[in-house]
Amino acid sequence: MLQTPTINKLNELKMNAMVHAWQDQQKDAHVAELSFDDRFAMLVDAEYLARDNKRLSRLLKNASLRIQQACLEDLRDAGVRGIDQAVVRQLAGCMWVKEHLNVLISGPTGAGKSYLSCALGQAACRNGLRVAYRRAPRFFSELQLARADGSYPALLAKLQKHDVLILDDLGVGTCNDVNRQDLLEVLDDRYMQKSTIVSSQLPVAKWHEWLGEATLADALLDRLVHNAHKLTLIGESVRKEEGKKKRQNVEQVVQ
Repeated sequence: MLQTPTINKLNELKMNAMVHAWQDQQKDAHVAELSFDDRFAMLVDAEYLARDNKRLSRLLKNASLRIQQACLEDLRDAGVRGIDQAVVRQLAGCMWVKEHLNVLISGPTGAGKSYLSCALGQAACRNGLRVAYRRAPRFFSELQLARADGSYPALLAKLQKHDVLILDDLGVGTCNDVNRQDLLEVLDDRYMQKSTIVSSQLPVAKWHEWLGEATLADALLDRLVHNAHKLTLIGESVRKEEGKKKRQNVEQVVQ
């Protein structure tokens, strides 16, 4: 008789998962044989799991990862090559984020740089960390637009709050004075405070040349490179291999 008022109170407290778990318990005769402590623990576990899943969903949505399904457990299946599994296990724990370190990923086109970046971002979300993904060329356009409409300070403040910022495809196109200054502003806010993941087709040794102006390039790399894990991917393009397999499959069907 007391179930309805209790359920209403739980719903008001937004403990909906606990309500559903409790209702399921009423339908299971075996659960009635358990002690009060065991049944209560099951209810708490249901609520905790539901909230944890909701939090993860929210973090992943806000992260806007380019490859939503990317995860560290599937690196080999995704064709990401040249990464020591011991390093993967180390990065999966996200201690590098807590220590405010960066991750720099380089390698040829199609080697899996974006997948690895997003997989690291997903791992960070699973550890309760706030992540933001940006593709570098569009990121620079976003910053320039913010300069134009007056929202530049607000955008920098928003970016600074993320525990991990992913800059994918750095080094595509040319880098001008505005790009360098914007990048310095972002990295200066994050230095020894937050973590940044950068992926690029260019080897890290060539980033200084791509950045151009020596003084700003030195300042940028000083904030990015010296406190970073450096990962170099190898192998041919995964897209090229997938295209080859598709052509072979079509040829077999035609034959």
